[in-house]
Amino acid sequence: MLTKKEQRLRRSRQTRIRIATQGVARLTVNRTNLHIYASVISGDGSKILAAASTAEVEVRKELGASGKGGNVAAALAIGKRIAEKAKAAGVEKVAFDRAGFAYHGRVKALAEAAREAGLQF
Repeated sequence: MLTKKEQRLRRSRQTRIRIATQGVARLTVNRTNLHIYASVISGDGSKILAAASTAEVEVRKELGASGKGGNVAAALAIGKRIAEKAKAAGVEKVAFDRAGFAYHGRVKALAEAAREAGLQF
């Protein structure tokens, strides 16, 4: 019997293989109950070109006193922030890697915010 985490990692494996053959930078998302994290990783997978998360001090201030990072509003902020950082690093096109998470709720909000801020995927 696979644990919930093992099931998610199994789902993510095929996506990562497919993205690796494209040789394009990937926008990967990790979601926990408290926070959401996004990273843009180079096409060969060797370098993190940009990263953003709700655990960052500036983001927590922006989200308010409680610094809640486990909601859609926080995911929208991170989507916008990762797109800005990626563009600053010279990345326009990425492949979206949802890491086995369902494309729904916070993951979807982050993806749509990144698209609106100018990232192409």
